[in-house]
Amino acid sequence: MRRFALVLCFFVGSHACGIADDLAKEMSAYMEGCVGVSQFNGSVMVCMRDEVVFSGGFGMANFEHDVPNDEDTKFRIGSITKQFTAMAIMVLEERGKLDVNDPIKKYVTEAPEAWNDVTIHHLLTHTSGIPNYTSMAGYGVTMMLPQSNAQMMARFKDKPLEFEPGEKYRYSNSGYFLLGVLIERVSGDSYEEFLRDAVLRPLGLKDTGYDRFRSILKKRATGYTRQRNKIAHDAYLDMTQPGAAGAMYSTVSDLNRWDQALRRHELISPERYEAMYTPEKSSYAYGWLVRSKGGRKIISHGGGINGFLSHILRHPDQELCVVVLCNVPPADPQAIARDLAAIALGNPYEIPRPKRRVDVDPKVLKAYPGKYELGPGLVCNVTHVKNHLAVEMPGQEPLTFLPNSDTTFFNKQSGGELQFERDKEGVVQSLKMKHLGMTLNAKRLPEKSESP
Repeated sequence: MRRFALVLCFFVGSHACGIADDLAKEMSAYMEGCVGVSQFNGSVMVCMRDEVVFSGGFGMANFEHDVPNDEDTKFRIGSITKQFTAMAIMVLEERGKLDVNDPIKKYVTEAPEAWNDVTIHHLLTHTSGIPNYTSMAGYGVTMMLPQSNAQMMARFKDKPLEFEPGEKYRYSNSGYFLLGVLIERVSGDSYEEFLRDAVLRPLGLKDTGYDRFRSILKKRATGYTRQRNKIAHDAYLDMTQPGAAGAMYSTVSDLNRWDQALRRHELISPERYEAMYTPEKSSYAYGWLVRSKGGRKIISHGGGINGFLSHILRHPDQELCVVVLCNVPPADPQAIARDLAAIALGNPYEIPRPKRRVDVDPKVLKAYPGKYELGPGLVCNVTHVKNHLAVEMPGQEPLTFLPNSDTTFFNKQSGGELQFERDKEGVVQSLKMKHLGMTLNAKRLPEKSESP
C-alpha cells in the first residue's frame, strides 16, 4: 500500500490468518488514522504467543534518499536502553560479581561522601536522589561534545542530593549513566563490549547495539523533528553523553525477540527476573514500569532522544508485546502501543480522528501566556501568537497549540493537548498538558514585578 510518503510501506506478517488476519486489518485501519491525524513516521510490531500479528513501516527512515521504514530499520531507542543496562547488572549479580544492595562507592571509589548510602538498587529504581544531568541548565548547549565518564560524572557528582536515598522516586539519567560506569569497573570491559557479549549475542539480538555516530550501521534511521510543519534534522547528540541511560539502537523485530527472551527467563534465574519486575516507588522496577490492571501485570517503558521516540508494552500473562519506534517527533508511541494492545485483547479503543479548530476571542487567548512549572527546574513558556498558543520547553522548538474550546488546545502533529484551569476569580492558575504519552500538571509561576 502506498500513500504518497505518509504510509510508504505497509506489511502484515505472513502468520496472519483467521482471527489474526482480522486483528491485522483492524490494526491497519487504526494506524492509518495515526498517520492521517498525527503524521506518524516509524515502525510498529505486535506479537502474540510468539507470532507476528501485525507489523508495519510508515513514512521514511531517511527522507533525503527516499528510504522507507520497515521492520528491520534501526532506531535509537533512548531510555529503553535502561532495561538492557538493568539486565547487565543482573547478569553480573548472577555471576557473583556484585550485589544490588552494595553501596556504589564500593566500585565508584571517587564518589562523594553524600553518596555513602546510595546503593545499586537505588540507581536502578530512580530512588538515589542524584540530580538528573539532562535537566540541568546548559545541557542542550553541550550535548554535541564527546565526553569521558569522568567528565560526565563531574556534571552531577558535587551537586547535593535532592532527597535521602530510598526516600522518593525521581527519574535520573545520572543514575543509569553511573550504572554503566559500574558495569565497566566490575566486568573489566567497556559497557558496549559487556552488553554485546553478555546480553545481546546470547539472545541473538543482532540488530541491537550501542549507537555511535562514526559507525557504518546499515538500515539506520535518521532522527528528525518538525519545525513549523516542515521536517528537519534534529540537533546532533554525541552518544557518549546518554551512555548506559539511553545510547542504544534496535528494531521492532529485535525488541519483540527481547520480550520472548524475558518471558522465557533466559540469561538469569527466575528469582532475579522477579527482582527486576518488583516495583519500588511510582511503579518503577529495574528499567521497567510495572503496573497491574484487572489483576494482570503490564510491563512497559518509553524512550525519547534527539529525533526519536519509542515505546515497548508487554502483557506477559497474555504473551503480548507491542513495540512502536518513531523517527519524526512529536508523536505519541505510548498511546499507539496502548491502543494496538487494546485491539489485540479485544478492549475498547478509538481510532484517531482530527480535532477541529474553533475561533476563540483574542481576549481569551491573552489570559494564558506565562511561565508554568512542570516539575523541579522544568519550566515551559506559553506565548500568544496570532490565533493560537505556542509552548516552548527548555532546549526545544516551540510547539503550536490550536484552540478547540475556550480552555482546551491541541497540537496537530502529536495529538497533544492543553487544558487551562482558573480559580474562583477567573484567573488562570495552572495547566494540564498531555503530550507524548505523559500527563503533566503545571502551576503558573507569578510574574516578576518591575523594580522601582
